[in-house]
Amino acid sequence: MTDTHISLAHGNGGRLMRELIEELIADCLGDRLLDIENDAAGIALNTDGAELLITTDGFTVKPLEFPGGDIGSLAVHGTVNDLAVSGAIPHYLTLNLFIEEGLELALLQRLLNSLADAAREAGVRIACGDTKVVPRGEGSGLYLATTGVGLRAHSLQLGMSRIQPEDTILVSGPVGDHGIAVMLAREQFGLRGEVRSDAASVLPLAQAAIQLGGLRYMRDPTRGGLATVLHEIQRATGLGVRVQEIGIPVREPVRSVCDILGYDPYYLACEGRIVAVIASDQAPALLDAWQQLPAGEGAAIIGQLNRDDPCVVLETELGGERALEELEDDPLPRIC
Repeated sequence: MTDTHISLAHGNGGRLMRELIEELIADCLGDRLLDIENDAAGIALNTDGAELLITTDGFTVKPLEFPGGDIGSLAVHGTVNDLAVSGAIPHYLTLNLFIEEGLELALLQRLLNSLADAAREAGVRIACGDTKVVPRGEGSGLYLATTGVGLRAHSLQLGMSRIQPEDTILVSGPVGDHGIAVMLAREQFGLRGEVRSDAASVLPLAQAAIQLGGLRYMRDPTRGGLATVLHEIQRATGLGVRVQEIGIPVREPVRSVCDILGYDPYYLACEGRIVAVIASDQAPALLDAWQQLPAGEGAAIIGQLNRDDPCVVLETELGGERALEELEDDPLPRIC
């Protein structure tokens, strides 16, 4: 390709679009991409003794690149993680690109290379996809949409309906990193820092968790963060949720930025963490299993379910307690 920026003609189905797909998209995705010649691609899945799971997601983030990740790797991790916390092994993704006229091809190439690297690391293939170009000013550079396909053992049963009183809640690492990393990358507040997004595949963490028979439920705390997952659990089960502030891991730079700007790290998105509910007698084993993995070094037990509290209660570091309210407004838009 001789062009340096995306034009509307790159989405018109003609020569420029063919060159974009063949010479940039397919080249970047390499062995992660199955077939660009046909309207449908066959995928080989052995479902003997397994259940087919499918998930879909869309990704918008500003800026497109941020410390610890970018929209390309984020699209893979976000979709893979939705399958992983459901107990599935991801196998295939579809990929839809909505490219804004004027986007630098060099930037698009970096993002696609990052996406391919993340797919390779997660062991997934790009089964099929589509490309659209939208007029300048209508796309914020690039939007991505993905669908993921994976397999879960029929014997594995996870869900909120399995949660019981006295079950224990764990988180696989510090919360709020992704939200603060993206916010600092925008430099809207004149702040700078070394915070990196936690964006990563949680598949190793999820696979370690499902080896324990007492596992009830897993969720990745993306939009709305940890607090939103806790409210979803409380609302679905009718049980009280009680967590300890001193037990919830938050990195000091993240806490400092939140204190300065008035954010609460419990409501900020994570992109490489798991919230798990497990039988209390199995909680120490899960904590140990997670802490032995690089992605789970900061894992912690943060609370329990009970029949007494009518809401989500946070026991403060000073010995008091307060209701952890449900999120109303989005504190940091366009972060995942």
